[in-house]
Amino acid sequence: MRRCRVCCATVLAVLIAPLAHAQSLSDDWSRLSRSLEAMVENVAPAVVQVFVSGTVGRGGIVQATGDLLSRQRATGSGVVLAADGYVITNAHVVAGARRLQVRLSGVRTAAPTGKSILAPPGELLGAQLVGIDAETDLALLKVARQGLFHLDLADSDSLRAGQIVVAFGSPLGLENSVTMGVVSSVARQLREDEPMIYIQTDAPINPGNSGGPLVDAKGRVVGINTLIFSRSGGSEGIGFAAPSNIVKNIFEQLRSTGTVRRGTIGVVAQTITPALSAALALQRDRGVILGDVLPGSPAEKAGLRVGDVVVALDGKPMENGRQFEINLYRFRAGQSVNVAIERGGGSHTLPVAVIERPDVTGELMRLVRPEDNVVAELGVLALDLVPEVIARLGPLRHPHGVVVVGRAADAPYVDLGILPGDVIHQLNGQAVRNLQELRRELAKLTTYTPVVLQIERDGLLQYVAFELE
Repeated sequence: MRRCRVCCATVLAVLIAPLAHAQSLSDDWSRLSRSLEAMVENVAPAVVQVFVSGTVGRGGIVQATGDLLSRQRATGSGVVLAADGYVITNAHVVAGARRLQVRLSGVRTAAPTGKSILAPPGELLGAQLVGIDAETDLALLKVARQGLFHLDLADSDSLRAGQIVVAFGSPLGLENSVTMGVVSSVARQLREDEPMIYIQTDAPINPGNSGGPLVDAKGRVVGINTLIFSRSGGSEGIGFAAPSNIVKNIFEQLRSTGTVRRGTIGVVAQTITPALSAALALQRDRGVILGDVLPGSPAEKAGLRVGDVVVALDGKPMENGRQFEINLYRFRAGQSVNVAIERGGGSHTLPVAVIERPDVTGELMRLVRPEDNVVAELGVLALDLVPEVIARLGPLRHPHGVVVVGRAADAPYVDLGILPGDVIHQLNGQAVRNLQELRRELAKLTTYTPVVLQIERDGLLQYVAFELE
């Protein structure tokens, strides 16, 4: 009898265990759901819609050729980062707009009994463009309101792949939409020649989400939704957001001065790869190495040399070249930064003066008339080399040509590396004197015709060859 009771108890335990496990999983999912609901309720009031009127030209590198010019009416998203009415969004949403409006959130998270579950429309306010930073594709707006609900910026350096994130915004104009996913990569550089890095996420992001916040489980902003990779034009689970640490720097500078000034010391900082480490017999296989030290620069005057391995910048360990550049942003002209290096088996820390890095492309974008400056065959925005432009560029190898100020990420010849700031001097050996001439010569060519552009970059001439598509 005792043996029978033991057997029955064992069977009962076997039957109950899966049920208990299922109940535990159900409880876990319920807790997760309640946490997300609470987080969304706290975040949504700070998310806004941005309405743009006017023909918009976009500098820097944009997602698609069609984005070099926007429609006369467009919408995007934004997020309030300060109670006194400062809203961050994407530069490509608002650049060149003649009229800007911001619709505050009208979300209702819990409908009173007998009331509609539809949220009332939020208040529509006129907005002022405080400033734009083309390099990071960020812009700051100001609305005339005080006491607005706003969100905090998190430390994006603490993000990890697999972490749950939620994207807010107005995709396709659908106000206050929420999507959830994970961080796919914490630092994605879309192309080696681009200075910006992004958080990659599979949280669905669609047109209209641009400028909205990407938040962590605590409701803190870890990024600003910026662009997607898509063959269909909609979300395919590959979205990118500007990291919050970069956003914070840009936000603070635009808020205080209306412009972004970046520090430089006159070096080319490169990421150490295993191959580079092995070939140069370095003591470490990761970090930062100086590929160049410009003659006459603060770095040269301080004693830095080509081949120095940078260990830290003002005490912060350096892991890659991009991190080095980003950390210099916060230093202003006239300040000094301590650069810790390894050289010849020894360690040194050198104080280096910081100077302001010129933003030539940003200055040139102010001269662009979008409808006049697109070269569709190449997927670029360009300006004639008129005296005002040459004055900003400085001495050139040839006085004729056009300068590229914007380029689409899907430009036909993007892999050839035509970049904002490049000056096109020749096409197939013939001098290009202005935009009209460049368009006329390109129009004469047929599909699969070989094309060679002579471009000037940083004072050096080079050829770019391709077949016309």
